[in-house]
Amino acid sequence: MKAAIIVFPGTNRERDMKIALERASGHAPAMLFHRETELPAGTDLVVLPGGFSYGDYLRCGAMAAQSPIMAAVRAHADRGGLVLGVCNGFQIMIEAGLLPGGLLRNATLRFLSMDCRMRVERAGTPFTGRWQKGATFRAPMAHGDGNYFADEATLDRLEGEGLVAFRYVDDRGEVTPEANRNGSARNIAGILSPNLRMCGLMPHPEDLVDPLMGGEDGLPMFESLVESLAETA
Repeated sequence: MKAAIIVFPGTNRERDMKIALERASGHAPAMLFHRETELPAGTDLVVLPGGFSYGDYLRCGAMAAQSPIMAAVRAHADRGGLVLGVCNGFQIMIEAGLLPGGLLRNATLRFLSMDCRMRVERAGTPFTGRWQKGATFRAPMAHGDGNYFADEATLDRLEGEGLVAFRYVDDRGEVTPEANRNGSARNIAGILSPNLRMCGLMPHPEDLVDPLMGGEDGLPMFESLVESLAETA
């Protein structure tokens, strides 16, 4: 798997993502600064990692979505290339028009830094191939603007087309208001593009890929990506 991680001013999770990708694939991803205009030849996967691009001084991700590299990311997506956005990366994908909806201030109006539990709503995608539908896993969250929002028609379309990737649940795997700490519509934690080649989510699976990190709950996502590319090679 040939992966590229995009680094914006204020990105702070690129090294975590690098560790996760190396752990799953055995290969080091390319690290690209946002002023680059092209992806490395043969790139399979583009990752937009977490952090606070441009200090979140406008809308989270709004300035990063206009960075020079994003034209190449859009072209990669248009070709059917894989794109993963985590936390601030999810915000950037939405601001760039790659995924629908918006990310508002958390319902508590507080920054949330804690573990959460997610349930896999769509199995068999490049991002979820190592999980069964209904499987639950733990992941850290660290965000102030993670409250996923979309109009009812968009939410109904996401549900109807099976494009909800992950949902916040409690320890029993049930959808409850208490499990939805940021207030996201319908407990949505992550979504997919219609072609299933792009995924955005707020929690950080890359921060649980090794026992030294406290667990390997997030590793299946990166193993899924490696396996999906091996199957199409």
